[in-house]
Amino acid sequence: MRTPAAQLTPIVILFGRVGDMIMLTAALNLLHRRYGRPCQVIGAGSWNRDLYRGHPDVDQCWNLPRHLPFASTLEWTAVVRTLRRTAPAPIYIPEAMPRQVARIRRLLAISGIDPQRCVLLDEQPRQTEHYVDVLLRLAARTPPALDAAGYRAPGTLCSPRLVTLEAEQARCEELMRQRGWNDRPLVVIQPGTRRTMSARSRKRWRGDNDRSWPVARWRALLHAFRARHPHAVIVLQGAPSELPYLRELHAAIGLDGLEIAAFRLRMSFTLMAAAESMISMDTGMAHAAAALGLPVVVIMGANPQSRVLPRSAAGSAVIGVGGPPQFTRADQISVEAVFDAWRALNPRCVVARGAALAAAPAPTPAAIAGET
Repeated sequence: MRTPAAQLTPIVILFGRVGDMIMLTAALNLLHRRYGRPCQVIGAGSWNRDLYRGHPDVDQCWNLPRHLPFASTLEWTAVVRTLRRTAPAPIYIPEAMPRQVARIRRLLAISGIDPQRCVLLDEQPRQTEHYVDVLLRLAARTPPALDAAGYRAPGTLCSPRLVTLEAEQARCEELMRQRGWNDRPLVVIQPGTRRTMSARSRKRWRGDNDRSWPVARWRALLHAFRARHPHAVIVLQGAPSELPYLRELHAAIGLDGLEIAAFRLRMSFTLMAAAESMISMDTGMAHAAAALGLPVVVIMGANPQSRVLPRSAAGSAVIGVGGPPQFTRADQISVEAVFDAWRALNPRCVVARGAALAAAPAPTPAAIAGET
């Protein structure tokens, strides 16, 4: 009779952006189930702690700089000290960037980590393989230092997922009551990406942003949506640093009752958890919506859907519009294509919460014209 394997706390090191770290939750769940304990995550960006707050598959989150020397931060010594105490736990490094892999190897060497405890990507991800599948394939491997038979991978599939906390839900409900949103269908619009997070980013990417949709098309789309669903609350969502961008877009769209929500990460998650559907550019918040079970339409740019289209843990619909090989830029996508995708989305509870919404006639093609 085999002795049960000891429970271990896996360590995962990835210096990804928001979308990457959300997709990583699928692998974190798999590792938690394999080794019996939630993971410790070492990432880049203080927002990782907010991202994983309350997550059942994450025990602790550490922050190191993505570009500056690790030793330039106060957390550096704590990370090294923690790594030295983790034996014999496995260490997974799903990092594909050669420069970052070299930095991580130096970190592990300084921490005295046995390479036999580590699992790294042994090849560049295949062009047709979804990033979530790359992460799961890595998490299913066992480092040489451990007995693979003692830590078998579960047969059920894992998908990205996020959680919101009861206190956050209560704050969001109060905010929705204050704004008169709580008894109306709520639709979230995510028009920005990391390239619109600041004035500097918007200036840098102004002439070559494949993940930007023309303002005239947002205007045509949202006016068409309002014609079909006159009682819905439509919210332009973005980070606090995007507030000037959202205000410019709000003024250009000129739609009565169009709202702005420039929230931090956790409140954005809670708002999406309370919404019925979302239309988003290809960005981290689209992955957050899917991980929260929110039906979402994603307007793609140069990224292929086969590689990065968000996945849902709750079985909610995720519809991508655009992307290679047919399109390489978001501004090649028509208003009609996005509107038709939203109509096919079956937003959660829209019909149940308002019979008038279901009975409203669809706008004619002329009503959603006006592209530039």
